[in-house]
Amino acid sequence: IGLNVGGIVYVHFSKRVAASMEVLFSQKGSKATIDFSTKDSAYIITDYGITLNYAEVPILINVYDKRKSSFCAGFSYSVLASSTENVQTYPKYPYPLSNYPFNKNGVDLIIGGSLHLWRGLYMNLRFQYSMLPIRTNNPPQISRADQYNNIYALRLMYLFE
Repeated sequence: IGLNVGGIVYVHFSKRVAASMEVLFSQKGSKATIDFSTKDSAYIITDYGITLNYAEVPILINVYDKRKSSFCAGFSYSVLASSTENVQTYPKYPYPLSNYPFNKNGVDLIIGGSLHLWRGLYMNLRFQYSMLPIRTNNPPQISRADQYNNIYALRLMYLFE
């Protein structure tokens, strides 16, 4: 769970079609608190977490229905502002996580929809998947060859007209 906040502007091509551009601060990441063994079973990972903070610019095409609800699809460009990662193992092993940096730039595919609730208030559900890996050089024994962001975002939006 993380923040996804910012501003959005729309350019209407017709009553039912608009392009939008957003400027967002987005937190992405993962957390695992169950025990799992490393590939060589020498260590048990008891806690693992990643937090990634991005400046993000989604560009979307929006299609509206009669109620002002909409479906959207498009792409997002993001720049990594900061990252934190932790891993705890048993027996204790000091992973040098700083040797495995995350990629600074990302491109994501986005699909979603907004349900018009009342006046300018909308409930927005969005699926976002990174088209480029967020990291290709991973700590040994922890993850697969490449890591990707895979996000479901549920947001409240208020649009001023």
